[in-house]
Amino acid sequence: MARYVIRPDVAIRLAREDAVIRDEHELLAPTLLRSQVLSLLFQAMQSGELTQPEAENALGHVRHLRLRLLGDPVLQSVAWDVADQLGWPDTYDAEYVALTRLQADALVTLDDRLAQQPSGSCRSPRSTS
Repeated sequence: MARYVIRPDVAIRLAREDAVIRDEHELLAPTLLRSQVLSLLFQAMQSGELTQPEAENALGHVRHLRLRLLGDPVLQSVAWDVADQLGWPDTYDAEYVALTRLQADALVTLDDRLAQQPSGSCRSPRSTS
């Protein structure tokens, strides 16, 4: 089974496209994904990119993704080290990188900056099938 860590931008894209995750794939994310998705959808609604019903619908889809959320002390410790090693100002992205290092085959992100970091195996949905 292939295990992929997804970031909130990918979770929202999967939700908005009504994507179906095949059984041979497992999606993982740090527990902070919930709050980040909520915030991103709220911002999209506030900016007019999405209507409130569209944002709420996407949130509902994300909540129903077959997604395992993790946030134990080991993950947090590795995230701290990743952020420190890469000179990042916070640990948010580092949690995704740390989870990839600890438990997954790849990190799937729409963030080109993060995908280009020498911090593990990262994939962009735009470049993979």
